[in-house]
Amino acid sequence: MQNGFYAVTGAMVTQFNRLDQISNNLANLNTNGYKQQNHVIGDFMRIYQEKRDTLPLANQTKEAAAFLNRSINRVPHVVEEFKDFSMGPMESTGNPLDLALGDKDLFFAVETPGGIRLTRDGAFKLDEEGRMVTRDGYPVLSSGYFKSRQPIHLPAEAVNLKIDGSGRIEYMDQTALDTPVFVDRLMVVRVEDMQSLEAEGENLFTMEGGVRERDLAIVTQTSAVRQGMIEKSNVNPVRQMTELIETNRLVEMYQKAMNAQMDDLNSDAINKLASIRA
Repeated sequence: MQNGFYAVTGAMVTQFNRLDQISNNLANLNTNGYKQQNHVIGDFMRIYQEKRDTLPLANQTKEAAAFLNRSINRVPHVVEEFKDFSMGPMESTGNPLDLALGDKDLFFAVETPGGIRLTRDGAFKLDEEGRMVTRDGYPVLSSGYFKSRQPIHLPAEAVNLKIDGSGRIEYMDQTALDTPVFVDRLMVVRVEDMQSLEAEGENLFTMEGGVRERDLAIVTQTSAVRQGMIEKSNVNPVRQMTELIETNRLVEMYQKAMNAQMDDLNSDAINKLASIRA
């Protein structure tokens, strides 16, 4: 195979992956709490240079790696995928069951059929049984869940619901409207290494091997919970559209280079090799 054709093919595959990533970000522009996904584009040469000093070569220089195919080394590819966990804008809704978190490394915990999962989407509601659940019906967990094994439950008589910055849930008793009644406290967890989180769909995150009790650092001393607020997606639509246009142009450029490799160069080589000169 021609080295130039290989390089162009590898570059096109990389840009297709980038298109998928950008399209996914734009599709989740209005998804509450969504975190933008990004790619780091590099080439094999750069990776080799970063690791060169650790390679078992007698002479750790560029000359020591002369056996490497330089054309292949320059093929761009996705070096790393990561999520941008910066805060999205806050939007006031006035709904007492809408909650946002003021720190980027904090998450709500919910119970799914696959186990405990984490989310930044605080658009909660009450189901028919009075449980606080996500829009997909997953129960929201309390800070004492691992002892009680019960989700947060609000009685039917609960009015004037109040959730403070620490996640403490209270309501006013209808028979004594000036007396707050404690219900429960939200489980708010802090994740130290957020890049270890894996997106699972439905705006949920898990960890390698699943989210286990020992993995969760439950936070009680905080003031980050915002009642009546929703964190929106942190996707910048202008930047993503700019990157989409740039990526499409790169694909077109690589397509032209591929055509040049397959048609022009091959045709020129065939014509020259087939010609008979006296």
